[in-house]
Amino acid sequence: MASAAENGNVEPPRSALIFLGTGCSSAVPNALCLIQPSDPPCHVCSQSLSIPPNLNPNYRCNTSLLIDYCGSEGEHKYILIDVGKTFREQVLRWFTFHKIPQVDSVILTHEHADAVLGLDDIRIVQPFSPTNDIDPTPIYLTEHAMESIAVKFPYLVKKKLNPGQEIRRVAQLDWTTIENDCTKPFVASGLKFVPLPVMHGEDYVCLGFLFGERFKVAYISDVSRFLPPTEYHISKDGAGQLDLLILDTLYKKGSHNTHFCFPQTLDAVKRLCPKRALLIGMTHEFNHHKDNEFLKDWSTREGIPVQLAYDGLRVSVDL
Repeated sequence: MASAAENGNVEPPRSALIFLGTGCSSAVPNALCLIQPSDPPCHVCSQSLSIPPNLNPNYRCNTSLLIDYCGSEGEHKYILIDVGKTFREQVLRWFTFHKIPQVDSVILTHEHADAVLGLDDIRIVQPFSPTNDIDPTPIYLTEHAMESIAVKFPYLVKKKLNPGQEIRRVAQLDWTTIENDCTKPFVASGLKFVPLPVMHGEDYVCLGFLFGERFKVAYISDVSRFLPPTEYHISKDGAGQLDLLILDTLYKKGSHNTHFCFPQTLDAVKRLCPKRALLIGMTHEFNHHKDNEFLKDWSTREGIPVQLAYDGLRVSVDL
């Protein structure tokens, strides 16, 4: 529905980005901090025992983004990027809060546990049918990820039952493979996505995604090094400046073999020069309030607004 603007005109419906999760694979709080507390205890993790998760920006589920895409006809489609171990919790907390009624398509960055182990729970956002008589949800992933998921979830991939095999209610998914190639875009629920291959460790290629015509967004959740074609596509000095960069940052200091850490993330932001950046994938080393104060000063110095994202954050955009 359109809403009335302050000047009395009718505003068209807008798209939005909803951050379902902004944490690392083990999520935050780190369970070890709670069952084997340090002295003094970890401030970020111990907050989870006294502050409700919906009021605690330091409570972080597995990294995941929901795109509420409002097309030219005003119809909303809901596109989910990654379905990690915490997906059911994210549905209960943020689908209800933001009034998200369903998932229309799923895109996977890669097949690691924090991106795919919630696939079984896709059934909770699908219509109920004890005989699986529903339209399957489109899901887009690389051939490599498809091969891995066929081993992890054979019952979600196999199409035909063996003779005498009982029908069981499982998520119904329609699998489509995509390429690790910036020149081969695909369309999910009416929105075009450009794959952005990046290194996630030197032995592994993960995908980020570029999307949006009027408002350009790049989402890169798992990266240790940019490949030149990808960096060109998302750089102000390359194919054009991003309106929003959503980027991985694992630890506060040092480096990591499979992820950007804070120093590498900020270097990448300066190099790519987006209009704005939001950071995701954080461990319990990051304190949302304290580190956003640091980023506020950094942003003023560098001229690029950067902040840590948080679970439940909704950003209105005109895609």
